[in-house]
Amino acid sequence: MSRYWRNIRAFGKDSRTKESLYYISEILSRFDLIAIQEVRDQRQELEKVVSILGKNWSHIATDTTEGAPGNGECIAFLYDTNKVTFKNMAGEIVLPKDGLIDELQFARTPFCVSFQAGWFKFNIATVHIYYGSGKEGLARREKEIACLAKFLTKRATKEDTNYVVLGDFNIPKVDDRYMNALEENGFHFPAPIKEHPTDLGETNHYDQIAFNLHMSDTMQIFDEKVQRAGAFNFTKSVYNENDFEAYIPLMDARQVEKGNVQDYFRKTWRTFQMSDHLTLWVELKVDFSGQYLENLKKQYAPIAPPIHIKPVLCT
Repeated sequence: MSRYWRNIRAFGKDSRTKESLYYISEILSRFDLIAIQEVRDQRQELEKVVSILGKNWSHIATDTTEGAPGNGECIAFLYDTNKVTFKNMAGEIVLPKDGLIDELQFARTPFCVSFQAGWFKFNIATVHIYYGSGKEGLARREKEIACLAKFLTKRATKEDTNYVVLGDFNIPKVDDRYMNALEENGFHFPAPIKEHPTDLGETNHYDQIAFNLHMSDTMQIFDEKVQRAGAFNFTKSVYNENDFEAYIPLMDARQVEKGNVQDYFRKTWRTFQMSDHLTLWVELKVDFSGQYLENLKKQYAPIAPPIHIKPVLCT
């Protein structure tokens, strides 16, 4: 199964061309379970993409997070029903009173949903962590990440359940305090995930996929020798910098008149058509039938050797 995360910039009400929606749909169709951030309260573009993907696709989304920090955003999961099953549990993460972030909830409420793919049952939470600036803003970013990880780790231990957390953590570097806030509170990352920056400049590791697993040691969902992970750079395939002249008629005339159209195309126009983040993805093993049967064999193995009774022939 391939899982995919994507921050689609201002994904809302008919601001994209049909061409862009088909590009986005083509990318999404290569994966089985997709988490999307920055879905706006008017979800026409999301619904159009689901329609393009086809009848075997479904989606589930939160309501809009109110207030300035929430930025009018909600979060959504899209999934291929031929590969992934919704297990009838979904909810926004609300912190208890003793776990608040400086007496506050998350700026954008994380969304947790239960799914199953093959033999792998898991709860997956997607987030868009507060960015902030200055000493207080950066401290809040770190606290949001730490509080989320602690909350989910406690749940994972209590429920003996697999948890995956993914999304836009606004983590600049893989060895900084924001990444440590996740790792020190129960989550780990496949090494190939850490290798891939996810901004268009390919310098920052804003987006991550992390795991807190409660499985048998024989059930390994990610083997670096077998499974793969990466960040797909759509600019190598569509809306290449050499194509900007073809799209000038579709751009804001006021911006075109200002000059430096190529820079506007690269930094602004195409990011609102596609995204200002790259596609982060991971491939997981979900067939554990062999390991499951071996575990059952061990679990129900006879304690004592069987008794053999020799039949007696009566004459």
